[in-house]
Amino acid sequence: MAALFESGRIVDLILVFMLAEAVIIGAFALASRYRLPVASLLLNLAAGACLLLAFRAFLTEAGWMVAGVWLTLALFAHLADLLTRLRR
Repeated sequence: MAALFESGRIVDLILVFMLAEAVIIGAFALASRYRLPVASLLLNLAAGACLLLAFRAFLTEAGWMVAGVWLTLALFAHLADLLTRLRR
């Protein structure tokens, strides 16, 4: 288990589950007659994925600039998510 954290592979594993979640949400949205806020849900997942990638950069000692880029992208995804929610 320690090797998963030291190598940053734990983040990769979580991202695989998040990708599966996105696929399930997309499939449910297509099959459902209810209108789901898919854009908002996907932007929320994108923000979380960027935060996880920043965490991975810290775990693997990739440098503060790499982590900073991921954190900035997480901020943009979060702001876009907020804008889609406020428009509704």
